[in-house]
Amino acid sequence: MEPPVRLASTGTIIHGVSVGEVLGVSTLAEAKLIAGESGLGRIVQRLNVMEVPDILAWVKPHELLLTTGYPLRNTPQSLGRLVADLDERGLAALAIKLGRYVDELPEEMVEQADRLGFPLILLPNDVGFDDILNQVLTDILNRQAAVLVRAEEAHRALVQVVLAGGGLNEVTNEVSGLLDVAVAAVDGSGRVLAAAGPADHVAALRAAVPRLAGTAGSSPTFAWVPVVAGGHHHGRIVAHSPAGSIHDSDVGILERAATVAALVVTRQDAVNAVESKYRADFLRDVLTGRAGGAERITARARAFGWDLERPVTVLVAELDLFGEERTAQDRLVTAWTAALRRHDSRGAVAGFSNEVVAVLDAGVDCAKVARDAATAFTDALPATFSTGTSRLCSRPEALPEAYAQALKAARVGRQLHGPAAVAHFDQLGVYRLLSLVSDTDELHAFVRETLGPLASDDDAENADLRRTLQVLLETNLNVAETARRLHFHYNTLRYRIGKLERLLGNFTADHHLRLNLTLALHVLRMRGI
Repeated sequence: MEPPVRLASTGTIIHGVSVGEVLGVSTLAEAKLIAGESGLGRIVQRLNVMEVPDILAWVKPHELLLTTGYPLRNTPQSLGRLVADLDERGLAALAIKLGRYVDELPEEMVEQADRLGFPLILLPNDVGFDDILNQVLTDILNRQAAVLVRAEEAHRALVQVVLAGGGLNEVTNEVSGLLDVAVAAVDGSGRVLAAAGPADHVAALRAAVPRLAGTAGSSPTFAWVPVVAGGHHHGRIVAHSPAGSIHDSDVGILERAATVAALVVTRQDAVNAVESKYRADFLRDVLTGRAGGAERITARARAFGWDLERPVTVLVAELDLFGEERTAQDRLVTAWTAALRRHDSRGAVAGFSNEVVAVLDAGVDCAKVARDAATAFTDALPATFSTGTSRLCSRPEALPEAYAQALKAARVGRQLHGPAAVAHFDQLGVYRLLSLVSDTDELHAFVRETLGPLASDDDAENADLRRTLQVLLETNLNVAETARRLHFHYNTLRYRIGKLERLLGNFTADHHLRLNLTLALHVLRMRGI
């Protein structure tokens, strides 16, 4: 039977034999408890014999101190303080033989032992200390050996789980069976990945997981240890026993289970990394038109749990800032994968070099998926990403075109609206048409020809004049409204209009020129796309 484990006065949890069990050995059958009955659960780990008056310098926590009273025969006045001193040093109990050197214990000493829960034991005169030492130490060593054997058996069983290819479900099942408690494997965010044990106990465990702070700890009914692999904290193994029967040796087994869980997590991470690469490579081939025909695409997609036969929408999420690029990209993939699972379990998602591409059911609210991913991403990192959405794609062969649309929407949306933009390809207006022009050199040549010297920023005044021109065109040449928006005096604006016409031509009278100027300003705004 597993030895009881209690909190001694020092607050240290250790293995051993309780004082109550010590009184049950055959050599102490005639021993009597004088005081301190509430301390019978204290743990005895070792024994000591008191043969000198200054014994306090030699005692250790969790000792059963044996004495004939000989060192105390000339100083009976010190007996009253002895119990407090021994308790302060964490001793388990004091066993004394009366009648030879000390006739009786002071009432003050007995009262103090009861108050502190420090057992005082009256030993039979005919029992030798060597017999007590032999029996109790043998009992302690047997118990310690049993603990080690149990731990070794648990270790072998858990290792066998790993060798047999088991996962966290098998680990929690094995530990629950070994300890007869509810057990759960919890990830770093507090999500229960696997659990085993009686249903009601598991439910109580799930409810308590958010309250169990820290990486390791214990309480009368709960114990939890961290799962660490590769220097990273991956979560915890948590045990729950409503009866409060989790012992220190159980915590040791939980620690072994955490080591095995770390191996499982590391193995799964390696498998996931390989699978993620295959998924990303395949999706990249699909989106670039290199994956083959529709039948081949749908068949391979099914193997990954994706449904690309239905009408879908393609989303592209691109990082806005590149600080810790690798970390940010990994977090971006994680955030989008989690968001897609919540909204479309058959959707496809994969991370490329600095973007994440998702293909999801056309009926899903793309903006909501993007918001969910953004919330998870910004909670982990102080960074943002821009999202572009394609038109509806009704067949797998059209996915490359949809991908190009989503990519354009993400990049144009960022240029127009700044970081964290969410743009649909159909909402880009004239920018959508401009983005479809593949010859960017021709676009830039058009800008230079139309805007002349205003196309460059060589002169600091050019940007100011372009702003004046843009507002004039937006207000359909309404001078009063333009002056109000730009906070110019009416005459100042008239002067600027004259200067613009000298540089660009008579645009106030030529609607064709105004159209060209508007397009040129749009192209300039899209510079870098």
